[in-house]
Amino acid sequence: MYDTNEDIIEKAVVFCPIEKDTDKVFQFAEIKRLCNSANMEVLKIFSQDIKALNRRTIIGSGKVQEIKQFIKESDANVLVVDFKLTGSQLRNLSDELGVKVLDRILLIIDIFACNAKSNEGKIEVKLAQNRYLLTRLSSMQGTQGRFGGSGAGMRGPGETKLELDRRKLESEIIMLEKEIEKIKRVRAQNKIARKQAGIKNVVIGGYTNAGKSSLFNLLTRDNIYVQDKLFATLETTSRRMFLKDDKFCILTDTVGFISKLPHELVESFASTLEEIKDADLILHVVDVADENYEKNIKVTNEILNDIGATQNRIVVLNKIDLMNKPFEVKENEIPFSVKKKTNLEKLKDAIYKKLF
Repeated sequence: MYDTNEDIIEKAVVFCPIEKDTDKVFQFAEIKRLCNSANMEVLKIFSQDIKALNRRTIIGSGKVQEIKQFIKESDANVLVVDFKLTGSQLRNLSDELGVKVLDRILLIIDIFACNAKSNEGKIEVKLAQNRYLLTRLSSMQGTQGRFGGSGAGMRGPGETKLELDRRKLESEIIMLEKEIEKIKRVRAQNKIARKQAGIKNVVIGGYTNAGKSSLFNLLTRDNIYVQDKLFATLETTSRRMFLKDDKFCILTDTVGFISKLPHELVESFASTLEEIKDADLILHVVDVADENYEKNIKVTNEILNDIGATQNRIVVLNKIDLMNKPFEVKENEIPFSVKKKTNLEKLKDAIYKKLF
């Protein structure tokens, strides 16, 4: 019922459409990390200017032949396209290349499916999967299951081989949406109770794999799941965090962000994202050891602003123990190391001053 076999290492070829003003280094690094998190080894990354894209397959015909030749000469068995594909484009590419094809959305949903542990997480992932499939049913018939029932794109809290039945999907979506609404109502009641009691809510947010859950464990002395991969934590976890003068707040750990976060996931994880939106303070955690950390900050700020999150934020520049060169520290930023507990008291003081 729930296939998350992480022993399967698939060999992937990646195609990246290059849009105007795109940072290719960032795009290539991000999609490679996504593939690695889905237990895929990236053999080669192909790219092409977006102006040359083909409506039938997204990829230009010459580039398709180039990829096809590489697949023949290697042991690649998956093509990952860093773009949102229609059902017909997925089918056409699969027919042309003879391998399983995943687009960016299905890849991220698959990673979420592997990491969903709680009932809420599984509901949210299943809802995202169903919404993705519903818009692609007519053109995807016959494509599922052709390349086996395991590996990336085949996992999730439902049947191993997804049944492409519109009425079944529609009724299931309605049922899942009702479950999400129940979760939202409970969260809303908890929020009202907190406000009435004068309890402040601090939320940890940031780009995925920046060390948010590790920081949560340090500040709350908890031991929630931590792993060095993208979207390792999907569940929203809240604990008390004690500050000075007998003051405390509720600290909440949330799902990480990524550029071009699929709207299917934004909609499905709306109840989780509301925790960030309703926060009194956001701890924006950044992995400064990542060479693209400034881009990650920009991506996170764009998402936070899009969902209407508070501007009351502290930027936690995490993993400074891994830095071997100077870096700029701006106003409202705190250099930090979860591993060595560097500036722990400074961060707690900053949180206290922002809240009280």
